[in-house]
Amino acid sequence: MSTISRTVRIAASHGLHARPAKLFSQAAKDSGVQVTIAKGDGKPVNAASILGVIALGANTGDEVTLEATGEGAEEALDRLVAMLETDQDAE
Repeated sequence: MSTISRTVRIAASHGLHARPAKLFSQAAKDSGVQVTIAKGDGKPVNAASILGVIALGANTGDEVTLEATGEGAEEALDRLVAMLETDQDAE
């Protein structure tokens, strides 16, 4: 299986704090695909783990890299990238 990677800039006005991190990690879990997220050169964490996502300390404008492996990885990353490019705090 090939691994797909995407880099995206965080749009949430307060970064990946509790609410956006919860929405993102739930979407990663629901995707059924193994997804990791890393900030800069940091160690990747399981994107389905809200604690892991919050621990990244990703703020507005920070770049994160998502990686997914398995069937449906491309579609899963499309959805997750769209979430990160949207300010969840504005909705």
